Amino acid sequence: MSDTHYTLPVINPSIVEWGFFSPKWYGMMYLIGFVAAWFLANRRLARTNWSKEQLSDMLFWGFLGVIIGGRVGYVFFYQFGMFLEDPLYLFKIWTGGMSFHGGLLGVLTALWLSARKTNSHFLQVGDFIAPLVPIGLGAGRIGNFINAELWGRTSDVPWAIIFPGAGPEPRHPSQLYEFALEGVVLFAMLWWFTSKSRPMGAASGIFLAGYGSFRFIVEYYRQWDSHLELYLGILSRGQLLSIPMIIVGIGLIAWAYSRKPAQA
Repeated sequence: MSDTHYTLPVINPSIVEWGFFSPKWYGMMYLIGFVAAWFLANRRLARTNWSKEQLSDMLFWGFLGVIIGGRVGYVFFYQFGMFLEDPLYLFKIWTGGMSFHGGLLGVLTALWLSARKTNSHFLQVGDFIAPLVPIGLGAGRIGNFINAELWGRTSDVPWAIIFPGAGPEPRHPSQLYEFALEGVVLFAMLWWFTSKSRPMGAASGIFLAGYGSFRFIVEYYRQWDSHLELYLGILSRGQLLSIPMIIVGIGLIAWAYSRKPAQA
């Protein structure tokens, strides 16, 4: 074991334990993301023709889409073999396991339904929601770090960390890399970009291309799932799922700025 690298202590996944009341750090991160999204959305509500009730419904269904889509995506993208052995595994959310790409599909479904209900364009709703998402993503990565899960590959860089349950070797704190890129940087980009009127679809495109690119990069520092083979010997499952995001995102940006007249 290295004496020059920080060793992350074992942290109880429960914030407190009072009988049956045992809130988890990871659940708290989801709550932080939802509250932050609600607060920021209300700050910009005046730019839209939606009521507070419509916004609340939109955020509620979006949050539900994250939970349902994230779980279904994790099971089908990463644990399909286990699902075939035990279909009820899909509902065993207490065992852990959420997928961003599955959550994204769930949110897109919720946004489509919200757009129909509010007589809005799907991309208009997407552009409004896009800057709100990175805070939740960043908070989720902090939850991963606290739980000492999804750690990075072994490394001797000075900031490498020895994670409990990951062996004695220091590893990249890939959760913090994702927190910085998917959370802080992506939020700053989108919040600044949407501070002015932009062509419809551009913010959604930046979110898709930005997240996809950041995730693709960080996957090179993140420990790959041992039960999943690399595609072409070089691409992880996370990278494979991120490539369509990058392509669609770039296409959306190009489409948004090619329209005449541009629509905010």
